Amino acid sequence: MPEKVLDIDDLHMIYAGGVHAVRGISFEVNQGESVAIIGSSGSGKSTVLRCINRLIEPTEGKIHLKGEQINTPHTDVNDLRSRIGMVFQSFELFAHLKVLENVTLGLRHVRKMSKGEAEEVALSVLERVDLLDRIGAYPGNLSGGQKQRVAIARALAMHPEVLLFDEPTSALDPELIGSVLETIKGLADEGMTMVIVTHEISFARDVADRIIYMDEGVVAEEGPSSIINNPKSERLKKFLSSLHEDEVPEQIHQDEGDSTV
Repeated sequence: MPEKVLDIDDLHMIYAGGVHAVRGISFEVNQGESVAIIGSSGSGKSTVLRCINRLIEPTEGKIHLKGEQINTPHTDVNDLRSRIGMVFQSFELFAHLKVLENVTLGLRHVRKMSKGEAEEVALSVLERVDLLDRIGAYPGNLSGGQKQRVAIARALAMHPEVLLFDEPTSALDPELIGSVLETIKGLADEGMTMVIVTHEISFARDVADRIIYMDEGVVAEEGPSSIINNPKSERLKKFLSSLHEDEVPEQIHQDEGDSTV
């Protein structure tokens, strides 16, 4: 049996003003598993990730990391965030620090590594994302795709137990998306435990072991990546058919075409 890394149990999030963004979400993530969360804007996908990483506090429910409940008043949030890496859509790099310094910062201040030790780790992860030639550059001199790969390297450097991606390509120009998706796919192939919120449906189908489709704050359908081509619920069918032509997997279009014959 694979080890359970994340266990989300009956998670609710009600924002000020009474917006019930997440309504009783429950799911598990096993060691080495890639789980993609898809759904329309406002369905609660990013809220779930932010609750897991304690960026916001859920209204109700329990979150366990390897058996330890992590949404308690006694949880060391800084330690938690070194165990659960997060890559944001807006990169969140320090503009005044060079690439190498951005990656070593957490290692030196949270892991308490020496400068030499931190740089050794940083160079290793920057090599994995193909950015060794940019270690002396400032974020302002990088493309969006390069910035996002630096953000991935920074998260990887902490050797997290699970890595969260919040729409990692949504802020990128179309021509820059491929390199970031290829980097994430490489991590999946290496067995990194990941939860990926994404609007890249074909990517989710090809990379994730499991898909969670959220709609209006609930899990409307969950299953293996094949549910993208063969959705069971009317809600997922409707969502997939509403996407732009080039975002929908080919099989969906074939099915729709068959249905009109």
